[in-house]
Amino acid sequence: QVQLVESGGGLVQPGGSLKLSCAASGSIFKINVMGWYRQAPGKERELVARIVTGGTTTYADSVKGRFAISTDNAQKTLYLQMNSLKPEDTAVYYCYYQLRERYYSRTTDYWGKGTLVTVSS
Repeated sequence: QVQLVESGGGLVQPGGSLKLSCAASGSIFKINVMGWYRQAPGKERELVARIVTGGTTTYADSVKGRFAISTDNAQKTLYLQMNSLKPEDTAVYYCYYQLRERYYSRTTDYWGKGTLVTVSS
């Protein structure tokens, strides 16, 4: 069973930076999609950024130019560098992987439990 664990959240002042990490454990044969989503209080979960096989990235309009998604060389750990943070970026951030555990496995979605980012002075 694959597990995803986020880290790096916390309290930051407006204009500040944070870097989130998502570490994966368990058997992974192939990852198709990796992404970050967020959910603010009273709102639906929304896509922040994602990266697909081959390296193509997608960002929400609200974070373009401020956030950057990346992976490590082994492409199992996911990062989100967040700069110029705004109060409206306050949310629980979740990492998401779409992957196959073994060559014969079906594609399955996995989610982390989330890490809270609070942007406030």
